[in-house]
Amino acid sequence: MTSSHTSKKQGLPPTAWAVLGLLSFPGERTGYELKKWADSSLRFFYWSPAISQIYAELRRLEELGYSASTRSGPQELRAKRRYAITDAGREALAGWASDTAEAGPPVLKHGLLLRVWLGHLAEPELLRAMVSDHLERTRGELAAVREAVAHAAEVPEWAFPALALRWSERQHLVELELGEALLADLAEPAGAAAAAADADRQGGGDAPTPG
Repeated sequence: MTSSHTSKKQGLPPTAWAVLGLLSFPGERTGYELKKWADSSLRFFYWSPAISQIYAELRRLEELGYSASTRSGPQELRAKRRYAITDAGREALAGWASDTAEAGPPVLKHGLLLRVWLGHLAEPELLRAMVSDHLERTRGELAAVREAVAHAAEVPEWAFPALALRWSERQHLVELELGEALLADLAEPAGAAAAAADADRQGGGDAPTPG
């Protein structure tokens, strides 16, 4: 591998490794097929890509020699390009997957909680409606995760994806429990949230952080 390829490998984002990971399972796939698989697996615990992002990563991986593509012949009505992992790509991916220093901590960006944090600027009923909507969406996601778990269980090569999906199933159950508890907290009219809102309207109170 040239020094140029080495530097590009070191600069690959996790999303590129995720796309290469999708290619590491048997068979060749189009970008559209990779998008469908990511939406039925990766999105439950890591990332939901745009199709343009998948194709951008595929071009990068092919430039590095980590993937190769073939174009369909004239027998297909619409020409398609199918991608497969190369030996070099599989070796690089195995090295990345085994590097525990690269995993890093999980990142939580909870849009609903950011709005609850700013609850002193919103009506309590609106906040409760937001949490209720979040619970409904989470129940829908949980059903989709369970469907993906059942599908993965039917494919022997997907034993480890099935483990990740089962983790996601448990995570969604915890999210439902936390959401129900938050809804109960917001239902207390004399609770801390209402007191904080009153204090804000009166212009008093310190910031809710130490220091």
